[in-house]
Amino acid sequence: MGSQILSKEDINRLLDEIACKVVKHHQNEDTIYVIGIYTRGYPLAKRLAQRLKALGKSVKIGSLDITFYRDDLTMIDKKPVIKASKISPEIDDKVVLLVDDVIFTGRTVRAALCEIMDYGRPKRIELAVLIDRGGREVPIEATYVGKKVEIGRDYIVDVKLTEVDGTDGVWIFKRS
Repeated sequence: MGSQILSKEDINRLLDEIACKVVKHHQNEDTIYVIGIYTRGYPLAKRLAQRLKALGKSVKIGSLDITFYRDDLTMIDKKPVIKASKISPEIDDKVVLLVDDVIFTGRTVRAALCEIMDYGRPKRIELAVLIDRGGREVPIEATYVGKKVEIGRDYIVDVKLTEVDGTDGVWIFKRS
């Protein structure tokens, strides 16, 4: 059995903190384009967008399915489930806040950056993650991090969100 490192309340508090930091860093921006990476990055992006709106920011929300941009596509599944990416065509010269649940190797974010660039050329792309577990294989770092957890490759960070899993929380498990 794994050990829980974040509760629902912890997740809410961390999202509040990230939203405050984003607003502080982007006081002069008219609109922030918040884009969540499927599967759990998208519900986190929607939650973060709500918080940004509550703090007075204009926000546009989008979603990203990076399946076809993965460098391991042939290894993950012969019939991957594809969801539609929905990104505003107005991202040129705008601030994009890319959101995901966990950053590990950095390869998911690399794929997301490639796909975003196919939609336009943002002024700036920042990354917000709930968990940074270390272990990068590519030189990518998050701009906003909820919690850093230094764990080895023989562990799994399991994020659960109500929108996907029916509950909120984060657990760490040792791979079997």
